[in-house]
Amino acid sequence: MKLPLRWAQSFADFTATPKEFADRMTMSGSKVETYESEAESMKKEVIGRVTELARHPDSDHLWICQVDIGQEVIQIVTGAQNLKEGDLCPVALHGAKLPSGAEIKRGKLRGVVSNGMLCSLDELNLSLNDFPGAVEDGILVLEEDAPLGQDAAVALGMDDTVFEFEITPNRPDCLSVLGLAREAAATFGVPFTASEPPEPTGDGDVSEYLSVKVEASDLCMRYSAAMVENVRIQPSPRWMRERLRLSGVRPINNIVDITNYVMLEYGQPMHAFDYAYVNGKKITVRRAAEGEQIVTLDGAERALTPNMMVIADEKGPIAVAGVMGGEYSGVYETTSRVVFESACFHGPSVRATSKKLGLRTESSSRFEKGLDPANAGGALRRALELVRELDAGDIVGGMLDDYPSPSKPRGIPFDPAAINRLLGIDVSEQDMVDTLLPLGFSVENGVVTVPTFRADVERSCDIAEEVARFAGYNNIPLTILRGEAKAIPSRRQRFEKRLVETLAGYGFWECETFSFYSPKSFDRIHLAAQNPLRKAVAIQNPLGEDTSLMRTTALPSMMEVVGRNWASRNEEAALFELATEYTPTEDPEQLPEEHKKMVLAAYGKSWDYLAIKGTVEALFEVLGVDTSELLVKRNEQGESYHPGRCADLSISLRGENGRMEEKKLATLGEIHPLVNEAYEIRHRVVAAEISVEALFEAQGDVPQYKPLPKFPAVTRDLSLVAAEDVPAADIERTLRKAGGKRLESLALFDVYKGENIGKGNKSLAYSLVLRDAGATLTDADADALIEKILAQLKQMGVVLRS
Repeated sequence: MKLPLRWAQSFADFTATPKEFADRMTMSGSKVETYESEAESMKKEVIGRVTELARHPDSDHLWICQVDIGQEVIQIVTGAQNLKEGDLCPVALHGAKLPSGAEIKRGKLRGVVSNGMLCSLDELNLSLNDFPGAVEDGILVLEEDAPLGQDAAVALGMDDTVFEFEITPNRPDCLSVLGLAREAAATFGVPFTASEPPEPTGDGDVSEYLSVKVEASDLCMRYSAAMVENVRIQPSPRWMRERLRLSGVRPINNIVDITNYVMLEYGQPMHAFDYAYVNGKKITVRRAAEGEQIVTLDGAERALTPNMMVIADEKGPIAVAGVMGGEYSGVYETTSRVVFESACFHGPSVRATSKKLGLRTESSSRFEKGLDPANAGGALRRALELVRELDAGDIVGGMLDDYPSPSKPRGIPFDPAAINRLLGIDVSEQDMVDTLLPLGFSVENGVVTVPTFRADVERSCDIAEEVARFAGYNNIPLTILRGEAKAIPSRRQRFEKRLVETLAGYGFWECETFSFYSPKSFDRIHLAAQNPLRKAVAIQNPLGEDTSLMRTTALPSMMEVVGRNWASRNEEAALFELATEYTPTEDPEQLPEEHKKMVLAAYGKSWDYLAIKGTVEALFEVLGVDTSELLVKRNEQGESYHPGRCADLSISLRGENGRMEEKKLATLGEIHPLVNEAYEIRHRVVAAEISVEALFEAQGDVPQYKPLPKFPAVTRDLSLVAAEDVPAADIERTLRKAGGKRLESLALFDVYKGENIGKGNKSLAYSLVLRDAGATLTDADADALIEKILAQLKQMGVVLRS
């Protein structure tokens, strides 16, 4: 939010240097990011009057000008053709510095001395929008009178300081000059002098020309409109153009500038419609219809959806509510009647619409933070006040205002003693009241009444924050923290958190489902009648049959979520749940055993068996599991999975008896087509069920730092031939075991099947990286290691391809 200092001072009569203003506003909670003045980039530029013009003797386009700058008359040579004697214009003297960074030096132009330069709009970083009567490619000639020799920055209105504020999302009231001026008044202890604009008066009745109806009252809290006829389109006065330019808004014409000016001053976006293009003379605020389109003011055609809100007439949308007006809703030179709109729209809806359309505007950025509906009426009255002040048209009597649920101030108990205890300071009750009153609060009978524009103040602690920021955070004494906090997560809790965060980092979305479901769920995931998972704990008082059993497997819950995503036409989804499964004990009086499973499911063009297997293995590596020791076995009994595309991942762990035991970590694969059919999913789905207990036991220690190798590596490629039924995982495990510590890494880079290697065989090509950590590995050493590897592979029927 940009704030010109003099604009703020028109509402709060404080005196401060720019640095002091920035420091004090930041300390009171309104953070100043930076500030600057255009005058700092304009050195030795003054106002001068052309007293004499003469042709250059050696040029047909240059003029020799005598320019009176107050203290003296200087000679300047220029090529501008729009000057005449008596013109008042900005003059850059010898040694001047222009806003563009250029420096002006005394010199000669074709033998004639020139002691400076007469400045154009472009050289001052200005445009025709700032000075509509100027010549674009000529010298800027001032229409207003100014003292000769006056600093050009002062004469041109470029000497104000502009502050850039960082406004937090909970303070949309500070996205306005009035809001920041109110904060400045409280900070410097001066009165806030903004006055309420008067009720509009005029001939006629606006209801005879227009009607307004809000159909989507949940997305539009208030819609106000007024009308101006006999519109007189012309440039805005200079003071308005200067304030708009300093605030980063381009002046256009008086009507458009009024809406932008009010938006900056009140923080309330406004729009002006050409009444001639409001078909049926009726405005309706509603949700867009399916398939509706609109051409916005930027000329782009945009498709609308039913969750977007539009302002429409009888023929269709004329604006995207809170974002941008339609192509024919603007103000033109031929406009004779204008409808001013001031409304309050639902912030999340505006943000969603803005993002979907790829259209972020000053208006949408304010609405999405949540504005005060009570502010809309005052902003509209202010716009009409400016219309009268600028003589921009004739106001039609009355206002249209659809405001079904007016905002009401909130009351919060006022307890000064509790505030002091909370802050650890000693501020008197009167000082607290004196702090709150300039901010728009009122205090009476032990209750603080919060103004409607402060939606962020909801509780007593928020009142304490207001006291603290004006009492000064730097004045709050240091205190020792009382009490002890020993809530340290356990190793298991840290492990589960890391598990969840890793999967979220892989692009999976976490879901959470109920721990109970229907007996029909077992049929839907294709479990055999004798499968032990069908033996589940029945709930004594279920809500219904669909929630009558505690789940023994979380796969049906996950498949329901996948089914809903598919039904919602999501082309791709990757989901996970840290789910609890319940296994009944032999004694029905005992509580069931609880086991945690990490269940993953995904579908889409990038998901197949290898993708889910790679995801699970990558997860294991992050958790420190030695994936080189993983045992991958085809699972042909997994009833819920495709019989040829399912595998079990196991690892050898030392048991309680000290012996190595094989423990199953996960089952993964492609979901059976019949299961997909049961959940009405017409796409391949892959899933994985990971035992959290087994994975917790198999996780590695804290990773240790390993320095970069000192000795070079040797690479070898092996093309192996094996029977088709020999798992590639077994071959890889044999390679790693035989290679030992000298085998740094290996990668499978080719698989081939064909007549050249015999029927029933497959060819696997691996790239091996060999390295000795203590010495340079010679070719002889590498060859010996390869021979050892090949000998081990031969024992399992795998040979080198000839």
